[in-house]
Amino acid sequence: MPTQSQGNKTACIKQPQKNFSKPEIKKDEGFIDPADASDALDKMESLLKEMKKDNKHTASVVMGDVIGVIQRQAENAEFEDLCYSSEENVMNILDCQSDLEKGNFPWSVMIPSEAFDKASLENNESVFVYVFRFKNMGRKDETNSVLNNEVYGITMRANIANLTNNIEMFFTQNDQVGKASCVSWDGKGGLKWTTSGCETEQIDNTTIKCSCSHLTFFAVLMSLTDENNTELESLTLISYIGCGISMFFMAIALFMHFLLRKAKSNQATKILMNMFVALCLLNASFLSNESVANTKDNAACVFIALVLHYSMLASFTWFFIQALHMYLWLIRQNVTITNYMRKITVLGWAFPAPIVIAIASVGEYKTLILKTTSGKISRMCWITNPVIHYAVNIGYYALVFIFTTGIFITILTRIVQARRMRATDGKRKTFRKQLMMVLSLFLLFGLTWSVAFFSYGPMRIPSYYIFTVLNSLQGFFLFLYYYHIHNDVAGHFSDDPESTESTTTIAQSSITAVENIYN
Repeated sequence: MPTQSQGNKTACIKQPQKNFSKPEIKKDEGFIDPADASDALDKMESLLKEMKKDNKHTASVVMGDVIGVIQRQAENAEFEDLCYSSEENVMNILDCQSDLEKGNFPWSVMIPSEAFDKASLENNESVFVYVFRFKNMGRKDETNSVLNNEVYGITMRANIANLTNNIEMFFTQNDQVGKASCVSWDGKGGLKWTTSGCETEQIDNTTIKCSCSHLTFFAVLMSLTDENNTELESLTLISYIGCGISMFFMAIALFMHFLLRKAKSNQATKILMNMFVALCLLNASFLSNESVANTKDNAACVFIALVLHYSMLASFTWFFIQALHMYLWLIRQNVTITNYMRKITVLGWAFPAPIVIAIASVGEYKTLILKTTSGKISRMCWITNPVIHYAVNIGYYALVFIFTTGIFITILTRIVQARRMRATDGKRKTFRKQLMMVLSLFLLFGLTWSVAFFSYGPMRIPSYYIFTVLNSLQGFFLFLYYYHIHNDVAGHFSDDPESTESTTTIAQSSITAVENIYN
């Protein structure tokens, strides 16, 4: 007897006349092999015979988490449209007078009477239909996801195609991600989805309508490609070229420092060299990231993602330390710090470690799949949780950027004051040169990363290219900066205050400090 469904569901549900339970379809690591699903539909004949023997026309079938219904039409009866829906653990037979578009069920379907007419002509016997839902059928696609992880198989054991009145299916899901496409698979060979014979219509934010002219296996694929990936190939190429150039020139700078100039290096240069090491590690891990991801070795992917993240946070930290050093040297004076270089070195390299260890311990370093509009697939080992990405990376850099920008403005103010007090032409040239040095430092280490903050609206694509060019070539720009300051005044520098092996004393006038940043 028909019963009214609960809640806001207006569809009239018809109870099946018989219930069958069959062994669960075997799974491989939680996934049903598509061939096994196709075979299961082909082996329902024994149940159909039992229904005919007992003079039953409807039956529910349960095979583990696979649910379905079998319905056979009465002999010599006029065929009508039939409707079905699925819920968590049951497949329902519906009254087709119900409004299937209202999204009362995760899935519903209307099979037109035309399909039964065709089946009757081909089978020359009583007409029947199998309607089944399969969860997690087939391995996950790297570029598409199956909506709700559900595939529906509908068959009449006849070739039902080219219908003039299409089969109409409605899929509902509150959290739809990506572009929806109604697809089908003919149940033969490997699982190959096709959109042929199906039309997709987005009814609203939660409901997708599929109109198909044939019977087979159906699903809705949600494409993981988004508009942010339209420039992926060109941005990746720019990044690889820029990072390669940067690594080459930073290697030269490190060679010059450790083999040629180490004896006369000062604290500012040592800080810069630490930043070079962090950036070299960042570039190297970025350049090798995709190759490691393509191996599909989970342990290797976690390791390279951890190294990439650590080196990025370390670079941000050395950016902060460089600004802190300038603050102590130019703004705060008469400050004595014991083991100054040792302390800032520990800060620069140790601070990011607990962060990446914590993220690795909760398993958030995984393989990300990126698909371009041309169909090329790129893999990257990185953070998969967007909340962690924004909180840790964007949040941490935002704090560093605020601090360094404040120091930059303060230093700029001091330089302007110094120019007013010593206005001779020679001194003006010195101040102008110093201003360019400080500006270059903060442009190279600060403003280049802050371009990411403007990746919205009409500025999104231009900001991507500006960000990629500036930051992939950051090492090259730093090499030019390093080369310039180490060839100024015949290679002699006195940017640091009086220092000994264990103590640094910061004590000199503000104006003299500004003049002697790197001279």
